[in-house]
Amino acid sequence: MRQIFATFLILIISAGFVRSQDKPVYANGYLVRIGDMAPDFTIKESDGKSYKLTDLKGKVVMLQFTASWCSVCRTEMPFIEKEIWLLKKPEGLVVIGIDRDEPLEKVKKFKKDIEVTYPLALDPGADIFGLFASKEAGVTRNVIIDRKGKIIFLTRLYEREEFDKMKNVIFAELAKK
Repeated sequence: MRQIFATFLILIISAGFVRSQDKPVYANGYLVRIGDMAPDFTIKESDGKSYKLTDLKGKVVMLQFTASWCSVCRTEMPFIEKEIWLLKKPEGLVVIGIDRDEPLEKVKKFKKDIEVTYPLALDPGADIFGLFASKEAGVTRNVIIDRKGKIIFLTRLYEREEFDKMKNVIFAELAKK
């Protein structure tokens, strides 16, 4: 009887594990799509400030998934800084770099080295990243979220034409009052 119960328990646990790993994976390794509500999570910025993504409802939000070791991220970040953040921060845009699985001191050094002024947040274990994309997928991706918390644009890597489309989506969303 104990053997049957143990086998039954293993089957139940295994089924739950498979189901939790059975999320659909969309283009570019995303687990979310345009039109989905953004998953909520706690943001812990490198300066120690903490808040939830849902605390930002009413604002247009850009999540920029990054890491210090990512050369494409290093290429894209100055463009985000100059062409999006500095221009649209006065209009209420929120840009948050989510640094994938790096310690606080490395994130602080990365921010200083790359010379961005928008906040970088910590993502230990890539758990935040894993809400949006498969953990096996690469960084250098942006998630644009409207004032209601809905995802309105997704990018992967840095390509100028896609970057300009993203800018247009952000600017148009900010123009809606």
